[in-house]
Amino acid sequence: MPKPAALCTVGLALYALAVPANAAGIAISNAWFRALPSGQPAGGYFTMKNSGATPVDLVAAQSAACGMLMLHRTTLGGGTSRMEDVESVSVPAGGTVSFAPGGYHLMCMSPGAAMTPGKSVPVTLVFSDGNKAHATFVVKNAAGE
Repeated sequence: MPKPAALCTVGLALYALAVPANAAGIAISNAWFRALPSGQPAGGYFTMKNSGATPVDLVAAQSAACGMLMLHRTTLGGGTSRMEDVESVSVPAGGTVSFAPGGYHLMCMSPGAAMTPGKSVPVTLVFSDGNKAHATFVVKNAAGE
């Protein structure tokens, strides 16, 4: 019969294999969503720092709080502001990229009940090499409070 310590070691090893790795060198800070009334899309904002030695490309974001979560960018052209999908956002080695109103942002389409001011929602950021970073986003109201 196996000893309890051996079973514990095997269990921990299996758990480590099942837990997705966080992207090496990536830190997420100031993460929040701006919830709008009547189920309108919510914008997600955060700062992403790459302390690694190589650039990384953010290629997707996922959250159960959204029907669909996309990478977007606001651009100005001819005096008009418009939003567009982006396929990836590169973060240089040792660099920082901010997702902020008027620039890069996450677009939460069909927000669920969790997208309520005062709550927090988990988001997974996916990189081109398959690594993931997990962050908790605070939900704020339309005024960003």
